Amino acid sequence: MTDSEFYRSLLRAYIDSANDGIFVLCDEMKFHVANPLLQSWLGVSEESLTEHGRRRPITDFIGNEENRQLFSRHFRVALTGQPVRFECFIQPASTVPRWIEISLNKVNLDAGDMFIGVARDITEKKKTAELIWQQANFDSLTGLANRHMFQDRLEQDIKKAYRANLPLALMVLDLDRFKEVNDSLGHDVGDLLLKAAAQRLISCVREADTVARLGGDEFTVILGELNDVDCVERIALTILQKLSEPFHLGDQVVYLSTSIGITFYPQDATSFDELLKNADQAMYAAKHQGRNRCSYYAPFMQEAVQTRMRLANDLRSALSALNDSFRLFYQPIVDLATGTTHKAEALIRWQHPTRGLIHPMEFIPIAEETQMILEIGDWVFRDAARQAARWRLSHHAAFQISINVSPVQIHNMANARNWPDYLQTLGLPGQSIVVEITEGLLLDASIGVTEKLRAFHEAGMEVSLDDFGTGYSSLCYLKKFNIDNIKIDQSFVRNLAPDSDGMVLCEAMIAMAHKLGLKVIAEGVETPEQRELLAAAGCDYGQGYLFSIPVPAEDFEALLNRQFK
Repeated sequence: MTDSEFYRSLLRAYIDSANDGIFVLCDEMKFHVANPLLQSWLGVSEESLTEHGRRRPITDFIGNEENRQLFSRHFRVALTGQPVRFECFIQPASTVPRWIEISLNKVNLDAGDMFIGVARDITEKKKTAELIWQQANFDSLTGLANRHMFQDRLEQDIKKAYRANLPLALMVLDLDRFKEVNDSLGHDVGDLLLKAAAQRLISCVREADTVARLGGDEFTVILGELNDVDCVERIALTILQKLSEPFHLGDQVVYLSTSIGITFYPQDATSFDELLKNADQAMYAAKHQGRNRCSYYAPFMQEAVQTRMRLANDLRSALSALNDSFRLFYQPIVDLATGTTHKAEALIRWQHPTRGLIHPMEFIPIAEETQMILEIGDWVFRDAARQAARWRLSHHAAFQISINVSPVQIHNMANARNWPDYLQTLGLPGQSIVVEITEGLLLDASIGVTEKLRAFHEAGMEVSLDDFGTGYSSLCYLKKFNIDNIKIDQSFVRNLAPDSDGMVLCEAMIAMAHKLGLKVIAEGVETPEQRELLAAAGCDYGQGYLFSIPVPAEDFEALLNRQFK
């Protein structure tokens, strides 16, 4: 064997045993050499690739037109003598597709210009990179864009909208009372609900729009380059309607609604941070307006948010001196048959250092969101209990005071027996306090809620259902949770007249409650005619301005003194 033959055989052995695919192409991109590893990738023999007169071009094995054009562009650079390296996707007919990294170098031989290529399999590397990219940019539960991808998309859409001189809209959506579903039915059902809601959102928007999940039950929608701004409201209304339809999740049927905040570029803001903040504020405005609706951002919302933040800070300071900061007002609950008063509802007022008395409608939602309601609610109970003890001694041995208890308190009350224990220290029976809850709490069928309400009953405390008729509870809840009293909402009493629809509804509610063994209190009684109609219908108690506005304890005591003298 000559030296040249030895080196040729040595070179061929190296090529055949290489861990990379090695090949040689002519200037027409046709194969002249292909080592065994590359042959296995392509699913063909070297003879079929390099047979004289029937040499096959490498582009026959490249996955799609985009990658074929990519290879051709890089090959044209290699023709100039410049080495190139690039990634390419091959998809042979008879073997698995794979990503390869190709290096091409031009060499001058007696037979003409040739191009030596080295191909490295990077399929697993690409899969890993794709997985990392997917995890970094998409929500693992719903498959929607996550916060990172959402920010990138919105910033890109802002640039496009600027170049096209067209507006875009940003929506922030929050599922109403999702936590109640999660707590009562479990996180597995909650996850199914989030996935189903995500699919419904996608079905409501255009293909070019972005739907993202920011976390929890909060979603966003980017509606870019709007030729027709009116479509935003149509899409928002479609989303509200779609998400209000029942979700069938295994054996469970869940009803849901959503609150939507909407803001526009460039009308409301021009940056990512400002747009997101605006849409978020508008969404909270929708929640405060009653949920299941959309709200558009307006500049006054920024002022309202700042006022709300100041109020929250002031409320936090007020907790350090509860007795100096808060007062309980009392409104009589009058026995309609006798006209006597031995019940009252305690209503909290905040004595703000600069603004004076603040109505609970203004600060209770803040207290609930920040959980300051837990400390405030406990103070209300204890102060009302002490007042009940005084009036039981001075006016009526069975005097009762009702206190309002929010769902936040029930969900976060670590020991529901603390209150009954406190009544015992005052020598009071449980009947001295009535716990008023709203219908929304009854939708939560969790064991925790049931047990806490049961603990109140076991201590002799009554439970009243406030604003009856305005919520979603069914009659079965009245017995399941051992409700003692219902309070007919003032909206039914306001326009009460003989033979009116309101009268028919009040009579029906009173008859139903009595059949279930419940007492009935009518709220918002303002005229003698309303009192007489309700008494004639068999209503047990009345509460409203006809009898008295809510007043401080000393004024309420004067009212009692006039009645009992």
